[in-house]
Amino acid sequence: MALNQDVRMPKLVNICSRCVPHVSCHRTRMVYLRKFLSRKHFMKICKALLLSTLVVSLIVNISFVMDTDGVFGSLQLPRGSESKDKNVQQSLHSYHGNPTPSLVRTVKVEVVSSKQLVAVKVDDTSIHTSDGLDIDRGIHIVVLNQVNMNVMAVRVFDTYQKQEDENMINFLADVTPGRILIFAIKDEGTFNLQEKSRSFLADMGSEFAPILHWRDMWAFVCIHKGKRLGEAFKESEDLSVWAEPAYLSVNVTLTTAIDAKCPWPATAENERRRVFCNKYEGYGSICRCDRPDPIHFNVTPLANGGILDVPVTVIASNRPAYLYRMLRRLLVTPGVPVNKISVFIDGYHDEPLAVTRLLNVRGVQHAPLSQKNARISQHYKFSLTETFNTFPDAQHIIILEEDLDVSPDFFLYFQQTMPLLVKDPTLYCVSAWNDQGYEHSCQDERLLYRIETMPGLGWMLKRSLFMDELLPQWPSADKLWDWDMWMRNNGIRKSRECIIPDVSRTYHFGAKGLNVNPHFQESYFSKHKLQSKPDVKLKDVDKITSENYEVLVRDLIKSAKVLDHSKNPCDEHFIPDYNDETFVLYIKMKTPQDYETWKQLARCYKLWDLDVRGFHK
Repeated sequence: MALNQDVRMPKLVNICSRCVPHVSCHRTRMVYLRKFLSRKHFMKICKALLLSTLVVSLIVNISFVMDTDGVFGSLQLPRGSESKDKNVQQSLHSYHGNPTPSLVRTVKVEVVSSKQLVAVKVDDTSIHTSDGLDIDRGIHIVVLNQVNMNVMAVRVFDTYQKQEDENMINFLADVTPGRILIFAIKDEGTFNLQEKSRSFLADMGSEFAPILHWRDMWAFVCIHKGKRLGEAFKESEDLSVWAEPAYLSVNVTLTTAIDAKCPWPATAENERRRVFCNKYEGYGSICRCDRPDPIHFNVTPLANGGILDVPVTVIASNRPAYLYRMLRRLLVTPGVPVNKISVFIDGYHDEPLAVTRLLNVRGVQHAPLSQKNARISQHYKFSLTETFNTFPDAQHIIILEEDLDVSPDFFLYFQQTMPLLVKDPTLYCVSAWNDQGYEHSCQDERLLYRIETMPGLGWMLKRSLFMDELLPQWPSADKLWDWDMWMRNNGIRKSRECIIPDVSRTYHFGAKGLNVNPHFQESYFSKHKLQSKPDVKLKDVDKITSENYEVLVRDLIKSAKVLDHSKNPCDEHFIPDYNDETFVLYIKMKTPQDYETWKQLARCYKLWDLDVRGFHK
């Protein structure tokens, strides 16, 4: 019977028989194995192993806590500096201690630079991607927090265009030292990458920036004002082809020590600063630990006292750096009505809203409607309607855009011209912008004009005009029209005119937008003149009413010296260089809308020549 029972497990029989071919051995070992495999004994062994594991884990954790407590305690964080986030996601501004080896963490950063793709991953998680031809050409820069690798800024500089490399360098100068910087070229990024910019990148640790050429691919990772972490470069074999993609993979050791807060006094202002600077980058001295720029502004009264008590509507999108620049200048302008500034953001974008909170002005977001120019038109409609509804007693508002600088006398200018808009029914608006006001074509900051076109770019609007006329017939969302072109249409304008200055009170600095690019900005906006004096008293304001202006213009023509029409009007010396003399030039027009001759002259004189603007009759 025993032998028959043993036959049930032939594998065990074979194993024993290979050791010692004896029946008694086989039986003894079978009994032992059966006891060993019994459930009771197996559970005892598992419990013993589990208990041992728990004891070891407890010992390791106690040791780790004691080590960590020693590190954190040595920082002596000021009172109230505890992080609200358990992961302590704060940016580093002033701590320069050495991280404790037990807390060091390393992450992998991967970068792709190619003709149609730029991609950045951190530990296999995509943090930035631009895929497709004819979009986002140039040098991409991603700024990461060195503590938690959060994305703090993404910028694309089209260094194929002029001056974009300067904009890139200015941005990098505003980034806090210690941040992780990632660079990658998409398509082409070297055509206007000047020697100064190449040297700047070389000083940051780049080996290949000085030798980058047409359609080369390049990826570079470094610690800002620290060390080079890695670089990849692929050279184009011929001018007609793009280089092969450049792939870069580097390991980045994070700074794991908690940052001691900047020694800013505990104020509401500095709490706004701290929240903003821990999340966003590229704002320069506003986030500096040592003597940061103020974010609270004392209102300077106008020359004749007080402020201009008119609501200001700021039209914004997702260009936070532009908005920041614009608001900082606006808030230090004499006469600014700080409590009546409203920034309207087209879409739910976090960073522009954070800029308004940083500077303590009202920010309003709304869902975008329609697309392209129709979307902008609907954004204007919403913003203007909301402003008049928010300030029901306001009879006028001033409209600005996020990419405009204002002059020191911006509000003084409107204070002096607003009475004209009140009493003259032939006026459509007052604008701070002169389409023809280039550095070489204007000089008298006291001079005003009446014109038949609506310039925009910083202008005053009457409540009655908007609510009674414009709003009821505002283009619907399905009309892909430019709102300003619609307002210039004489069917809407009804032959009314706008007042403008000879020297503009606003300056258009935005080089990126739906209807503008760096080349267009350079060609048509960059050389505009901005009035720079603080208290300018306008002259002959009473002569700008309709009837008086006709007399003024006719008198100017009568007294003007007729130019020599036998000469080429595009000749450099056709118009004499006399500052205090008026000249007249006659041109041929076959019909009232025949502007061909004028547009040719505008090109000669380097004025606005895309269409006809800034004229009176």
